[in-house]
Amino acid sequence: MNFIITCQRNLEEKTIEETRKLLNGFGDSNAKISKTQFSGIIQLDTSLDIFDVIKKFRVIIDEEPWSVRFCSRIIPIQDLCQSDLKSIKENITMMISCIEKTQSYRISIEKRNSEIKSNDLISEIAELIPNKVSLEQADWEIVIQIMGKTTGIGILPKNSIISVSKEKRLRSY
Repeated sequence: MNFIITCQRNLEEKTIEETRKLLNGFGDSNAKISKTQFSGIIQLDTSLDIFDVIKKFRVIIDEEPWSVRFCSRIIPIQDLCQSDLKSIKENITMMISCIEKTQSYRISIEKRNSEIKSNDLISEIAELIPNKVSLEQADWEIVIQIMGKTTGIGILPKNSIISVSKEKRLRSY
């Protein structure tokens, strides 16, 4: 899985169809797109570069906004691990080298069906990174998507997560 796509509840099938059509247009006719056990969340596994996919989604939203009706948020995922504090911390430790000493970061956590405390996880991760934290204008976003026993992690440059409604508003159609 290298993307989590959110949608309105009970519109997962339409979101899968929409995503499949868009991915075909992007050049991946073999993308694996499926529902998760969580309502309103689908997972996508594509062979395309995740940042190219984000750019292509933005172009489509800009040029053909009506073709993206069911996707709400498009969240890149770079790595998967078990949903426990130790595994998440180990994976982030291996991934944080992309953040330069002068750059700021923020941590975003979304939990589904998990007992992990967000504050504990934030504290553990913040200990790993001596950089400045910026909640408003961070250079990097550490994304942690806990979904039951599996956690998706992304250490992403700013503006890598697409909120479709926000993108459409910014373009003021």
